Amino acid sequence: GGGDTYGRALASALGKVLGKTVIVDNRAGAGGTIAGSMVARSKPDGYTLLLVLSGSFSAAPAVRSDLPYRVPEDFTAIAKLVDSPYGLVVRADSPYTSIEDYLQKAKAGKMSFASVGAGGASHIVMEIIKQQAGVDILHVPYKGAAPAMNDLLGGMVDSFINPYVSLMPQIKSGKLRMLAVTGTARPPGMPDVPTFKDIGLDVDMTLWYGFVAPAGTPADVIAKLTNATKVALNDPELIRTLEADGGQVTPLFGDQFRELMIRDIQKFKAAVVKAGIKE
Repeated sequence: GGGDTYGRALASALGKVLGKTVIVDNRAGAGGTIAGSMVARSKPDGYTLLLVLSGSFSAAPAVRSDLPYRVPEDFTAIAKLVDSPYGLVVRADSPYTSIEDYLQKAKAGKMSFASVGAGGASHIVMEIIKQQAGVDILHVPYKGAAPAMNDLLGGMVDSFINPYVSLMPQIKSGKLRMLAVTGTARPPGMPDVPTFKDIGLDVDMTLWYGFVAPAGTPADVIAKLTNATKVALNDPELIRTLEADGGQVTPLFGDQFRELMIRDIQKFKAAVVKAGIKE
C-alpha cells in the first residue's frame, strides 16, 4: 500500500543523508493502531519513528474513543510529506458529467456513494461535502476499494470517494470520470477537474502521510531528523515516488504539522457529530 511504498522511499532517502541504514518494520493491523501504540511506548531517543497518515491520526481520533494512544499528545511531529486528495468519481458513461450536475441531481433524486468503510476518513469527507452542499446521498460502505470499484463499474452504486492517487489507473484508462477533488490544488495534468473549493465548498482535508517520533524525544534529535528530511526531499527518487499518479509534495514541519493534525481532528469531529456517525 501507500504507506509501505512511501515508507521505503523515505527510509532510503533518509539513510543516504544520515549515513545510517533506516529499517522499515511493517506492523500491520487495526487500522494502524498497532504500530501507533508500539511507537508511542517506545524509548524517545529518535531511533524509532512512525509513518502516519491522516486516516489513523485525524479521522480515527474523531470517531474512536478506544485508541491506545493520544493524537497529538503522545507524539512529536517531525514532517508531513505528501498529500493525496480525495476524488469523487463516477463511471465514464455516468449521466453525471460535472460536480455541479452531480450535486444538482442529488437534490432531486436518490443517489448513492461508496466508501471503503463506515466511519473511515473517506466516508466522513463525503459527509462534509453532503452537509455543505445540502444534499442527501446514500452511503454504501465496502470492505476495501476493490469491491467498491467492482460495484461502481457494475452500476450498483452511483459514485465512489477515495484518495485519487489509487484511482488514477482507472481514470487514465477511461473507465472512471473524476468530478472534483478535495484540497487546494487541481490534480496535476487535469486542469479541468475542479477542487470542491472552486465550487464554494470548504473541503480541504486530504489523505496525508508524514512521520512522527514518540513524545519526549530530545529537541536536538528532532532538529537533526527535521534537517535530514529537508535534505532528503531533494532526492529525485523520493520525489518521483511521492508524486507518482498525482501525489502532491507539500511539506510541513514541527508545529505546523502538529497544528494540521489538530485542525483535521476538529473538522472530522464536527462532521461526525452532525452526521450522527456512531463509534
